[in-house]
Amino acid sequence: MARWDGTGTADPEREIRAADDEARWFRALLDVGFFLLLGSSLTRFLMRHTGEGIAPWVVTLAAALAALYVAGPALSGDRTRRHLWLGACAAVWIALVFLAPSFAWCSIPLFYLGLRHLRPPAAAGFIGLLTVVSVSAQLRLAGRFEFDILLGPPAVAAICVAVFVRMDQQTRRQRELITDLVRTRRELAATERREGTLAERQRLSMEIHDSLAQGLSSQQMLLQAADRTWRSDPDTAHRHVRAATAIAEHNLTEARRFVHDLAPADLAGGGGLDEALRTLARRESTDGLAVRCHVEGVPARRLPDRVQSALLRIAQGALANVREHADARTAALTLTYLDDRVVLDVADDGRGFDPAAARDGDGVRGHGLPAIRTRTRQLGGTLTVESAPGEGTVLSAAVPLEPAALPLDGA
Repeated sequence: MARWDGTGTADPEREIRAADDEARWFRALLDVGFFLLLGSSLTRFLMRHTGEGIAPWVVTLAAALAALYVAGPALSGDRTRRHLWLGACAAVWIALVFLAPSFAWCSIPLFYLGLRHLRPPAAAGFIGLLTVVSVSAQLRLAGRFEFDILLGPPAVAAICVAVFVRMDQQTRRQRELITDLVRTRRELAATERREGTLAERQRLSMEIHDSLAQGLSSQQMLLQAADRTWRSDPDTAHRHVRAATAIAEHNLTEARRFVHDLAPADLAGGGGLDEALRTLARRESTDGLAVRCHVEGVPARRLPDRVQSALLRIAQGALANVREHADARTAALTLTYLDDRVVLDVADDGRGFDPAAARDGDGVRGHGLPAIRTRTRQLGGTLTVESAPGEGTVLSAAVPLEPAALPLDGA
């Protein structure tokens, strides 16, 4: 199974390294066991048969088997070479067992070599051959038939096979889990990147609509008014041009700030949301539209910066809708502080519209209402739109006050 770190996520690279380390440790232990068995068998033989003529042959064959075992990684490249190498190891071992039956114990590491390098049918035949030779050697060494000798080597072979198969299954399952985890993490990372891209696009579109597009619309209206009065009333035309220039400067500041994801420019002065809404109302009060601002209640705590920024953007977006769609003469911004929430109302006396049609997506109010609804939802608040054709519009955004909001300075 995959290991998990303290953050609740798995590290696939660490899991792969751990699996490789376990495999290397197992092979190292197997190698140590083989040479211990080979050395102990050779020592036992030399202690009991030093003067016999077969001793040089036994030593030579033991050295050959050790050399073949060590050279295994280099000699077992493709399947044919691997089969030839295993056949040479088995042949040398069988000759050793024929001369000295005590070398039968070296069959245990050879079992694992067969299981690792041969397919199941070939591995079964390889292990069966080694088991038969081991039983024959032990019976010949004992000099008589013994039931435990007949059952012992097959039992050892069965245990070795069971252990190896179980470990191999666990290793395969672990690698499959790691592969699935890596694939899932890649898919998740790609999804997060897509969601991040969409969220950033949505943020930029809302910022552009609520700030830059609104300012450009005001500039257009002012410059058109200046063009109409340029000859008849130059002073009024100059006043319109100066107002358009001021709006352009403000738009430039807004563009620089939202590119860096900073607070709106009207909040940068430190006057808070109340003063920012009053400034917005003054700036939006142009020929043909009068905007008033009212603040009711006293805030029990300072609003978080993100709430102030979002409510100001909501007011900007709502006034942009009033100017572009409502054909209104007056509009009112009302900010109300309650015990558990703050409410921003934007009302106008324009021509109104059908809110149900806007929700159905027929484009009555373009991008404005969806952006306002998104901002309100991000704050955990609710948005209410009351309107009807010919009866004006009242937009109300209610945002709950967070318990962790900071208290007012000096409160």
